[in-house]
Amino acid sequence: MSVNNENDYIPNQMKLIFSSRSENESFARVAVAAFIAPMDPTVEELTEIKTAVSEAVSNSIIHAYGENENGMVTVECIIEQDRRVVISIVDNGIGIEDVELAREPLYTSKPEDERSGMGFTVMESFMDKLEVESVPGNGTKVTMIKNLDLAYEF
Repeated sequence: MSVNNENDYIPNQMKLIFSSRSENESFARVAVAAFIAPMDPTVEELTEIKTAVSEAVSNSIIHAYGENENGMVTVECIIEQDRRVVISIVDNGIGIEDVELAREPLYTSKPEDERSGMGFTVMESFMDKLEVESVPGNGTKVTMIKNLDLAYEF
């Protein structure tokens, strides 16, 4: 944690930009996990964050860009004061026509691909807060917040 004085907390942050290829989903998941590892999250917290990131990145790759591997996905992660982690996944894909419908459990825009329709539900259950902003034709931004438990001191 970087602090110049008591009131000047400088958050640690990172940004990744990668091609919308399915093999990059695991890269994003591991990169976020490595970035937050110094915060000493519990195994459960780390697993939940990695799963939520996987779901969000997969949505961008599969739904935003489809077969187009030339699209780009951006993952940003900020570690704020009080062990709060903010993760954003952004794409410039096709966007979501009806965000509320897309967030319904079991809804999928690609039933022919045997998708489960549980991506947003998984993200919501594993993170403390989930926001989805989307403009059809311009892309989607998913922001997830996780408040890590207090570190244990012996």
